[in-house]
Amino acid sequence: MPAPVPSLLTLRDIARRASSPEYQRWSAQIRQTGGCAQPIHLRGHVEHRDPLTGAVLHRYSTDREPDGVLRLACKTRRASRCPSCAEIYRADTYQLVRAGLVGGKGVPDSVTGHPAVFATLTAPSFGPVHVRRAQDGKVRPCRPRRGLGRCPHGRLQSCTERHSADDPRLGEPLCPDCYDYPGSVLFNALAPELWRRFTLALRRHVAKSAGLTARELRNILTVSFAKVAEYQRRGLVHFHAVIRFDGPDGPTTPPPGWATTEVLDRAVHHAAQAVTVTSPAARSFAARVLTWGDQVDVRPITTTGDLTDQAVAGYIAKYATKAAECVGTLDRRVRPTDDLDRLNIRDHARRLIAECQRLGGLPELADLRLAEWAHMLGFRGHFSTKSRRYSTTLGALRTARIVHNQREHQITTGRLPLSEEDQVLVVAHWQYAGQGHTPGEAFLSAAINGKPLPPLDPVGESH
Repeated sequence: MPAPVPSLLTLRDIARRASSPEYQRWSAQIRQTGGCAQPIHLRGHVEHRDPLTGAVLHRYSTDREPDGVLRLACKTRRASRCPSCAEIYRADTYQLVRAGLVGGKGVPDSVTGHPAVFATLTAPSFGPVHVRRAQDGKVRPCRPRRGLGRCPHGRLQSCTERHSADDPRLGEPLCPDCYDYPGSVLFNALAPELWRRFTLALRRHVAKSAGLTARELRNILTVSFAKVAEYQRRGLVHFHAVIRFDGPDGPTTPPPGWATTEVLDRAVHHAAQAVTVTSPAARSFAARVLTWGDQVDVRPITTTGDLTDQAVAGYIAKYATKAAECVGTLDRRVRPTDDLDRLNIRDHARRLIAECQRLGGLPELADLRLAEWAHMLGFRGHFSTKSRRYSTTLGALRTARIVHNQREHQITTGRLPLSEEDQVLVVAHWQYAGQGHTPGEAFLSAAINGKPLPPLDPVGESH
């Protein structure tokens, strides 16, 4: 495929930036962002003062930077917004999850002997949708149901097609008018609460199986986890989680001998079937009792075999950088001025967004903030979370990387003094000054960092 050619306007923008006396300084900032697609622009200064005398030991100001701003990586986790920053987030998540399985990053290697499973909790059915079924390497018919005839809206209730992996109908309801859109939206909104109740029920079941109370269990066993939310093609979230048994002090102590992988397996299945959450009721809207789906997959994690620590960490990290946009909706909030009919989204996603807005207007459901999270189809929870003792934190990983990679750059650019006193008072004042690149800067940034060039208009197009 030939490289994209910039438009005349972009070429002028490239020439303006490349011929600027500040180009070397600007390109140094761009390299430091790692090819961020939407860098944050900050304006301000930092002073290092003697805490006793107040004398200024070092001062840095953005006044001497290109355009008077300092450019920093946006650090988003969304691959749809910034692939470079999302890749760093994915790599950090991978290290965090894997450290909880094989050790490292402050976790002892002995954690490999702790029982651990990879569990998947799915959403229930809110109506039949087009799916791709495969068995023994062969694609099977979608929903070959004989004798069902047509639904009340005149649509067939079966589908005999063998869908390809990129078929745009995958995840679409067989009949949109029969599909339970309110239930789908409410499940997404209440999935975080359903997960919280699941973790409580799991611990209670483990305690009961051992003949202990919940308080007694905490003194001898800890249940640790790391999870990620993934959107299915039908627009519903389900959770993938690493769940691990530890001793009372977390991964540094072994669990009791009776706390086996089999005990953990049974506890996950029991908790998934036992918990429910009831949505608020409204005048014209009955309360809904929501549960996990019937499909609950629990598999032990090993250092060898089909489900290794590397495979699990890679799987969770991959989905940590994705959101609802991967199922045909938006990666930004829906504005009140947006015309849903004009948005470039799937019809199924459009209906889910419209239902979020409709239910979000009901006073009884105001706490769910459905309209505000319509672009996420009602889900407003964190995509990747972990229990406190599972392993290290993303913050610790970021800090270690900054200390390792950026300190020398901060010194050479004047943001830090050549040598720091043992005690120093740092006074900083920063102001947000914008975000992103001009078209020409985006082209140069990609070239400088060896990233794929951004999509551009053909040469000669007028603007």
